[in-house]
Amino acid sequence: MIGDTETIDEFLDLHAGDVEEAVRKAAAAEVMPRFRRLAAHEVDQKAGPHDLVTDADRLAEQYLTEALGALLPGSAVVGEEAVHVDPASYEAIQGDAPVWIVDPVDGTRQFVHGDPGFCMLVALAKGGVLLASWTYAPARDQLATAIRGRGAFLDGERLHAGAPEPGRDLQVATSHPDYTTEDQKRGLRRLWTDGVAPRACGSAGLEYLAVARGELDATAFSWEAAWDHAAGLLLVEEAGGAHLTLTGEPFRITGGNTLPFTAARDAATAGRIRGVLAGEG
Repeated sequence: MIGDTETIDEFLDLHAGDVEEAVRKAAAAEVMPRFRRLAAHEVDQKAGPHDLVTDADRLAEQYLTEALGALLPGSAVVGEEAVHVDPASYEAIQGDAPVWIVDPVDGTRQFVHGDPGFCMLVALAKGGVLLASWTYAPARDQLATAIRGRGAFLDGERLHAGAPEPGRDLQVATSHPDYTTEDQKRGLRRLWTDGVAPRACGSAGLEYLAVARGELDATAFSWEAAWDHAAGLLLVEEAGGAHLTLTGEPFRITGGNTLPFTAARDAATAGRIRGVLAGEG
């Protein structure tokens, strides 16, 4: 079993490419054959009509769980669909073992509707610290990767988020206010103000990629599920961006964050959006 960060660094030196291969193979075997070919019996609802799951989600997660566990013996896998079946399995994120955090199809609604704006997310963490991430958009054949301290890349090209151009409204992708608590609704609705241009978010993973590329200024999200955020948060960090919760602390994948929170292309923008969400003017 992997015992320390130095050994995980060695693992990533040897096997980061194997993780990429596993993600690509899962997409080729289970996701893309069903894209725009889903039968009605391959789509189900979980919590409601806006929370969909497909056979592609389930089978791709199963593929990745087996492949990633074999690559790193002693590691745990926390996948969105497995946690839906067994919520207690989410607790592995807080354990001492390395943990793979997997969203097999991020943007399932888009996937179901034949929209290419979906992706597959894998992150590796230990002790609550994000160490590596893979964001793969198979319908676009785009792969973004990040390793802590080594930068963020899209199809081999280094990403630099940079600062927004001065003098224009900040473009912010956000979750819908009606799907949150009353306090969070108030925070998100504050984005509708001078100097900020909010819009509804699509796939969270692709919104984080847009921030890391400098195409989007910030996100503002109101839920903590690690599979939606882990890969993208490391991607943004390694591209030079920052993330903050309402208390001014970075988002913790282990939970207990004060929501909503923001991830932005630079620290100044993160601080500005956090202040708007907190009602500080």
